[in-house]
Amino acid sequence: MTVLLDRPAQVQAPGPAPVQAPVRTPRATARDPFIDLLRVLGMALIVLQHWTIPVLSYEGGRLSTGNALSTPGVWVVTWLSQVMPLVFFAGGAANAISRSRSAKSDQEWLAGRLRRLAWPLLPLAAVWIPLPHVLLTLGVPAQPLEVGAKLTGQLLWFLAVYLIAVTVTPYALRLHRRFGVLVPVALGAGAALTDVVRFSTGLEAAGYLNIVFVWLAVHQIGFSYAEGRVRLPGLMAAGGFGVAALLVGFGPYPGSMIGLPGAEVSNMAPPTLAIMAVGIGQIGLAVLLRPWLVRLPLRRVLDWAGPRIMTVYLWHMPALFAVTGVVVVLLGVETPEPGSLFWFAGWPVWFGMLCLVMWGLVRAFARFETPPSLPYGTAGRGTMLVAAGLVGAGILTLTVGGFAPGGGPFLAVLAVLGGLLMTAPKARS
Repeated sequence: MTVLLDRPAQVQAPGPAPVQAPVRTPRATARDPFIDLLRVLGMALIVLQHWTIPVLSYEGGRLSTGNALSTPGVWVVTWLSQVMPLVFFAGGAANAISRSRSAKSDQEWLAGRLRRLAWPLLPLAAVWIPLPHVLLTLGVPAQPLEVGAKLTGQLLWFLAVYLIAVTVTPYALRLHRRFGVLVPVALGAGAALTDVVRFSTGLEAAGYLNIVFVWLAVHQIGFSYAEGRVRLPGLMAAGGFGVAALLVGFGPYPGSMIGLPGAEVSNMAPPTLAIMAVGIGQIGLAVLLRPWLVRLPLRRVLDWAGPRIMTVYLWHMPALFAVTGVVVVLLGVETPEPGSLFWFAGWPVWFGMLCLVMWGLVRAFARFETPPSLPYGTAGRGTMLVAAGLVGAGILTLTVGGFAPGGGPFLAVLAVLGGLLMTAPKARS
C-alpha cells in the first residue's frame, strides 16, 4: 500500500488557527465531479441490488425472503456490485473537501453535518412509527409487516457508521497530515488482527471492531484522493482484488461480498479484511477510469440526484415493501427462479413499479434533505460529541430493532431529536 499513496509533507502551523481546518490544497477548493459521480452511482447500485436480489414468496401468512445472488457462481458479481467501500471512500473525499473549504470551527462544521444526516430521518420515523399499528388494525398480516419494519431500520447501519466517520473527520485529517498513508495501513493492520482473533477464537463479537477499522480505512484513503495523492491506481486495483482473491481462496472468507442466507460467515456483518481488500481494488479501478468517467454527459443527472440521495437511500426499501405487499402478499405472485426466462422477462415490470412508487416518495420527502434554516448557535466540543453520540445511539437502536411495534423506535427518535436540540443556540460544553 505504501507505493500507492504519497505521504503528505508535514506542515508547521504558524498559530492555533490551522488546528481548526485542514491545509487548503488545489484539489480541495472546488467540487469534484468524480466524487459526485461515485456518490450517486454508488447509491444507484445499492438501490438496484436491493430491488433485484430478493426472492420472495408468501404462503401460510409468512413472507419468505431469499437472495438471487446465492445462486452458485454469481457471488463474483458482488466484487463490483457491493459498492459500500466506494461510498465511504467518496464520503472521505467529500468530507476532506468540505472541511478544507469551511472557515468554521470543528464544532460548527460537525453540527452542520450532523443536522444534514439526522434531519431526513425524522419524516421516515414519523411515517414508520405509527404505520405498523395502523396496518395491523386494517388486517395486514403481522409477519410480512414485521419483516418490512425491521429491514427498513436495519439499512440505517450505514448512517450509524458514517456518523462515526464524520465525527472523527477533523481529528482523522490531522492524523492524515502528520502520518499520511500510515493511518490506513495501521487501520488495515487492525482489521487483520481483528479477523485473526475472530476466526481463531470463534468470538464473533470481536469482529465488530472492524466496523471502525475497515470503514475508516477506506474513508481515510478519500483524504489522500482529495489532495491528489492517490498514485498507481492500476497497481492498486490489481493488488486489492489480488489480495482479496488470496484471502477467499486460502482463508476463512466467503467469496460473496454481501451476506447470503445460511452462510456461516459474512464479509459485511461484521466487515472483514476481505471486503477492505475488495474496496481498495474498487478504489484503484475507479480512479483508473476517472478520466473517462468525468467526461460522461451526466452533469444534469448528478445535479438532480445529488440533493435527493439521502431520500432515495432511506425510502427505497419502503418502496420495495409497498410493491411486495401488493404483488406478492395480496396477489400471490412469487418471484420466478432467479436467472430463468420468466425472471428476466418480469424484471422490467417489477423495476418499473418500484420506480413509480419511488418517484412519489422522492416528490414527497426530498424537501427534508435540507435542515431548516434556524439560528443555530455554536456548541462546544464536548456538547457536539454528546450530540453525535445521541444521534448515533438513536440510529443504532433503529438498526438493531427496526420500526417494529414497541417502544424502541420511539425512544430512538427521542435520542435523535435530543442530539439535534443540543446544537441549538444555548448549547454549551
